[in-house]
Amino acid sequence: MTGSIKDRVAIVGMGCTKFGELWTKGPGDMIVDAVTEAYKDAGVTSKNIEAAWVGSLFSGMGGRSLSEPLKLQYIPVTRVENACGSGHEAIRNAAYAVAAGIHDVVLAVGFEKLKDEGGSGLPGMENRTGTHYQSSMPGVFAMMATRYFNRYGFSPEDGKRMLAKISIKSHHNGMLNPKAHLRRELTIDQVLQAPIIAWPLGLFDCCGVSDGAAACVLVRAEDAKKYRKDPVYIKSLQISVSPTSGRMTSDYDYTHVEEAYRAGIAAYKEAGIKDPRKEISMAEVHDCFSITEAVTMEDLQFSKRGKVKEDIEAGFFELTGPLPVQPDGGLKCFGHPIGASGIRMVYELYLQLQGRADKRQIKNPKLGLAHNMGNEPYAPIVSVCIVGL
Repeated sequence: MTGSIKDRVAIVGMGCTKFGELWTKGPGDMIVDAVTEAYKDAGVTSKNIEAAWVGSLFSGMGGRSLSEPLKLQYIPVTRVENACGSGHEAIRNAAYAVAAGIHDVVLAVGFEKLKDEGGSGLPGMENRTGTHYQSSMPGVFAMMATRYFNRYGFSPEDGKRMLAKISIKSHHNGMLNPKAHLRRELTIDQVLQAPIIAWPLGLFDCCGVSDGAAACVLVRAEDAKKYRKDPVYIKSLQISVSPTSGRMTSDYDYTHVEEAYRAGIAAYKEAGIKDPRKEISMAEVHDCFSITEAVTMEDLQFSKRGKVKEDIEAGFFELTGPLPVQPDGGLKCFGHPIGASGIRMVYELYLQLQGRADKRQIKNPKLGLAHNMGNEPYAPIVSVCIVGL
């Protein structure tokens, strides 16, 4: 690796709106709310911001989607899009600009206004190669679940119960977070008896569609203590983009995401992590469906291949376990406004590292990992961000 971002950039302020059906808020309102919190947290104003990046999947206004509501006049403002990793992409571009010495104080924002955009239902996926079935997102992740059950010898009942425990854990954590969208405790029976979306995935195995925004202020590491006594430092930023393996090869196993595995390896190398299961204090991962979280635990080497069920049953990933996952509720409970999700994940890690997570506070965290996956699991864009003290 010719260069590294490790410990060169610090996050000194963050903000996040409540996620949900924000009918009374427009995109600009959400952006202003998230950024106002970030400014206050960092002790800066818009006059300090030298450049900004905004991640959004559906905004068609370019940088204007950010510059206009924030009145960021005549400075560089750029919109980036990298599927569900768009928020991470905004942080990555902002961090690299700071590390390069081009700017001193920059802003990264992610947002999405999905509830009143006019889209609904489960659209079919575009078949670019002509070699694969037409499918919906629940459909392809359901296939991941059935293949996983088959490969590792789970009965349908045992597999469904494993997935249900993931959703129950995330909803318990989200209940402790006032900014989460779907704040509701779940029982095993409620999850198992819920309407099926794409078997074996039921209603509570699928994340919700939400509105929301999140923001962060970044500076060079050597300047961080000028803004706050407890900055959080970026240890790694890695992205792995797919060669469309699952649509192009007949030997793809459909029970892992190669891009997630490779992004994890690159992120651990950059951060100097040898044993992620022991060294990572907490993780926020892209749990668009419960099976995604299970497979991601193995892709990121938190669990051995085929053994995540044992860790789930042992409570390894619960809030009081050795490696809490989704301490804020994850996509499943917090919600998923696409461009905002990656920065929302980092927001939770930031609060946890500073001891500001209230009832869901993890004991003495040192390193936090955030993982985003865009597109379907067999042709994804995966980003991994590691932050720490």
